[in-house]
Amino acid sequence: MSTSPRIPYIDPAAITDPAMQAEFERAARDGAPRPESHAIRANVPKVFWAFTNAWNDTFVNGVCEHAIKELCRLYVSQAVNCNYCGNQRSVKAQAEGLLEDHVKDLLDFDKAARFSPRQKAALRLAEAITWGLEPTDDLWQGLYDHFNKDEIVELGFFIGLTMGQQRWNRLLGMEHSQFMAGTVGGLAPTVQGAA
Repeated sequence: MSTSPRIPYIDPAAITDPAMQAEFERAARDGAPRPESHAIRANVPKVFWAFTNAWNDTFVNGVCEHAIKELCRLYVSQAVNCNYCGNQRSVKAQAEGLLEDHVKDLLDFDKAARFSPRQKAALRLAEAITWGLEPTDDLWQGLYDHFNKDEIVELGFFIGLTMGQQRWNRLLGMEHSQFMAGTVGGLAPTVQGAA
């Protein structure tokens, strides 16, 4: 496999927009996403901003707590086998109490005691969207037991956004520290030393 992505990263000298530069710095510091995927999208500034605005509005910010959305993002990473995305962590979610141990049982979350009923309800939604499962009354009742309508809408949109983007990222063949080398913000502990 190639050690460079299938689409080249933007030339760093071409990033002259101060707002775009600030978003790259945030990505390098806080992770999820890391700079490499931004550096592919930045080849087309409208694509960069469409993704970045949606991501920041529904993942970084939004109505549902960030750590729940990070669990769903990591579930999708494991389900679609996107190692690039799966080796990222949200610094904000860690500050909200998400532990590295939460990542271990994601694909078998229903049997894991470490997840709360609220987390499991969100992960069932991630599972249903990712695998194209049929909707059930139990799925929807669990969601309505633990989330309000606005939170469910945001979770569904975010999970769909991240699933599509992670499938795309996996095809691109990116690796960490290929863009803004030496930054380790948001990298999983197992890959921080390799950056």
